[in-house]
Amino acid sequence: MVGEISLSAATQTNLLALQRTTKAIEITQERLSTGLRVNSAVDDSIAFFSASTLTHRAADLQVLKDDIDQAVSSAETAVSALEAIDDIVEQMKGLALSAKSDSSTTNRSKSAVQFNDLKDQLDNLANDATYSGTNLIKGSPGNLKVTFSEDGSSTLTISGISSDSSGLSIAVAASNWAADSNIDVAINDLDSALTTLRSSASTIGSSASMISLRLDFVTTLISQLEEGAAKLTNADLNEESANLLTLQTRQQLGTIGLSIAQSSDQSVLRLFF
Repeated sequence: MVGEISLSAATQTNLLALQRTTKAIEITQERLSTGLRVNSAVDDSIAFFSASTLTHRAADLQVLKDDIDQAVSSAETAVSALEAIDDIVEQMKGLALSAKSDSSTTNRSKSAVQFNDLKDQLDNLANDATYSGTNLIKGSPGNLKVTFSEDGSSTLTISGISSDSSGLSIAVAASNWAADSNIDVAINDLDSALTTLRSSASTIGSSASMISLRLDFVTTLISQLEEGAAKLTNADLNEESANLLTLQTRQQLGTIGLSIAQSSDQSVLRLFF
């Protein structure tokens, strides 16, 4: 009788150990399949909820990051367009200077026509400089407000600058440039336009650079938040793989131990398997 009680106790001990090992194997296999050490609050509530907080903030910042990225592109589009308009105005100035040095009214008239064509191209370019619905340089430009923080407390606004021919005070070639005075007025207007264009490009470009810096910061912050969440919940796959092998070996040994302990009663072994 004593022997039977001892055997039963040995069987129970081996069986419980084997069950614990099997459960540990299931947990380890889940970690390997998901790549996570913490799959739910049951695994580690503190780590789970801390990681969730970091992940949610990273997601909120990702939305801001997308908007900031679009703002950079909008500002850069405006700067590129201003540089292209600058080139057109330089061409217009070249036509005016060429016409002034030519006393032929026919040649001046031809230059005036080319001048007016370039003016139309300038207007078209300014109106086409739209990115994602925002145009900072057309005749009636919009403004661009960029938000950098989740609570909206940190912002930057780029004010639009009218940079079409009207905004730059560039008029059509008066009287087909028949008189030098008409050309002189055009040249003065073009010089003023070039000064305005370069100032505008500098202003918007500086804002674009600032937004780019904030974009880099937000991108880095998102990465840090995601890495922090990963450190709290991710599993070390190498460690888990080694642990699985150890547990499987332990399971095999436990099965052998249980078989020996229950050599007189195979029913317990059948219940486990």
